[in-house]
Amino acid sequence: MASKGLPPPVTHTEPDIPSGAKIFRTVPYVFILPELIFGCWVWILVAATTVYFPVLQGWVMYVSVSSFFFSLMFLLCYLFGFHRNSDSWKVVDSLYHGATAIFYMSAAVLQANATIRSETEVLAQYVPLYYQINVAASFFAFITALLYILHAFSIYYH
Repeated sequence: MASKGLPPPVTHTEPDIPSGAKIFRTVPYVFILPELIFGCWVWILVAATTVYFPVLQGWVMYVSVSSFFFSLMFLLCYLFGFHRNSDSWKVVDSLYHGATAIFYMSAAVLQANATIRSETEVLAQYVPLYYQINVAASFFAFITALLYILHAFSIYYH
């Protein structure tokens, strides 16, 4: 006998957070590895130049190195299944990637500013290689910021 007017029972479904190699095939977790690779390139390229603007490029180095470290920790947590398929893990992931996207966008803008300033203030005609490396670092910083933005929004809507 079916009772009338009562809603169906609510069943709690666990979130589908992958572990192991499945993270490399599931959006938004697939973005973690490119975040690490492009973020590492930002770090390497800025370190390969003579830092003429330490306040600007110091923030870029801080953001790229700390983001690399924390994203690597997230990758390892997903690989080894430390999340235990918890709802709160998605919130932490979304908040981390959202905040890191904002930090990386600010770092990308500051790196682009340092690149533009190095063209005129540092006499880039004498060391064009440093200018070109700064351009590459700016490019990779914007790509990395975009990856963090995509990860934050896709985990939020997933």
